[in-house]
Amino acid sequence: MAVLGVQLVVTLLTATLMHRLAPHCSFARWLLCNGSLFRYKHPSEEELRALAGKPRPRGRKERWANGLSEEKPLSVPRDAPFQLETCPLTTVDALEAYYYMLGPAKETNIAVFWCLLTVTFSIKMFLTVTRLYFSAEEGGERSVCLTFAFLFLLLAMLVQVVREETLELGLEPGLASMTQNLEPLLKKQGWDWALPVAKLAIRVGLAVVGSVLGAFLTFPGLRLAQTHRDALTMSEDRPMLQFLLHTSFLSPLFILWLWTKPIARDFLHQPPFGETHFSLLSDSAFDSGRLWLLVVLCLLRLAVTRPHLQAYLCLAKARVEQLRREAGRIEAREIQQRVVRVYCYVTVVSLQYLTPLILTLNCTLLLKTLGGYSWGLGPAPLLSPDPSSASAAPIGSGGDEVQQTAARIAGALGGLLTPLFLRGVLAYLIWWTAACQLLASLFGLYFHQHLAGS
Repeated sequence: MAVLGVQLVVTLLTATLMHRLAPHCSFARWLLCNGSLFRYKHPSEEELRALAGKPRPRGRKERWANGLSEEKPLSVPRDAPFQLETCPLTTVDALEAYYYMLGPAKETNIAVFWCLLTVTFSIKMFLTVTRLYFSAEEGGERSVCLTFAFLFLLLAMLVQVVREETLELGLEPGLASMTQNLEPLLKKQGWDWALPVAKLAIRVGLAVVGSVLGAFLTFPGLRLAQTHRDALTMSEDRPMLQFLLHTSFLSPLFILWLWTKPIARDFLHQPPFGETHFSLLSDSAFDSGRLWLLVVLCLLRLAVTRPHLQAYLCLAKARVEQLRREAGRIEAREIQQRVVRVYCYVTVVSLQYLTPLILTLNCTLLLKTLGGYSWGLGPAPLLSPDPSSASAAPIGSGGDEVQQTAARIAGALGGLLTPLFLRGVLAYLIWWTAACQLLASLFGLYFHQHLAGS
């Protein structure tokens, strides 16, 4: 512990304990396979043969006697009165797990490391799921992703030109803080021309990240709209659950309001209550309250996970009911595949639902730590950019050359990645994730309500 540090030792012990307890106690297994979710089992081939009146031939001689040298695919009427049995969702049905291990290089805030790691894995999960749509033979999903990526690219560029008096993401103060510390470094090298290029590159990079993130969140938003409608239908006799479902669905809209200055901060600073002027919350209290509200909205969406997943699993029954309204015959294997595809895809649906939530929650925690905020509602010290921090680094006279170089690099990075700059970037990511979720889910509602049935 004296060599590695308290935080690193505790983190390693926790990771070891989690690794040992994973086969016996898993949050994901409890969430999906605790017995509250049930799936529909496909009808067996014997049951379908009995309904079709075609018993299976006992042997080769019987098939030759009936003139059947090769067994043809079994077909049954579409309106066959077969029943779908239910069974609890087990671990085998939802078997998908990945384990990653990475240790920090030096003693630092381990919470930041784990949050960054979680954000990275969230992006990796988005990339893995989106790759499925691009590898499909049909190009419909690929076209939808590319269309939304181009649309979100335009919107991301428009968002960056909105003034801070309207949308207080903090990009302008953050870029000003970063460029103020970057300017002395560039002047030493004679690269004054690179300062505007660096600012433009950061803005273009944020727009590209917003476009890619919007493409990743397109199908999760469409899926959320479908499960939201089905969950509301299943909970018609539970008004409290419907209220939670509506609030969870509109939570991205609340997040957008939190950074809209005339609606949120200005309203609490100067509420329209007569001629008396008073402030309900200070700036630091509003920033802390915004962080708390983000955490509460994430927990609310987590609380209604099971109704959404159960609504998706009930698609098997809805597909069978739609099948019975059709005329003609269908192969028995096709019926089985229509039922099996639903619960085999439940892990992907879980990732589509939970990954945006995990990404938002960890970006919120990073915003609190790296942005210099506090969980308390009391006054917080104001942050001001320090232009000398980029060029000055604590270098000992008798230190090693490698250590001096590392100290210079650390000092330069510490001067560039200021709390103001990190505030702007992380606030932009949180706000943009909510905006993409809201637009995709609203389009999904319109699609499933007006276009899917036509």
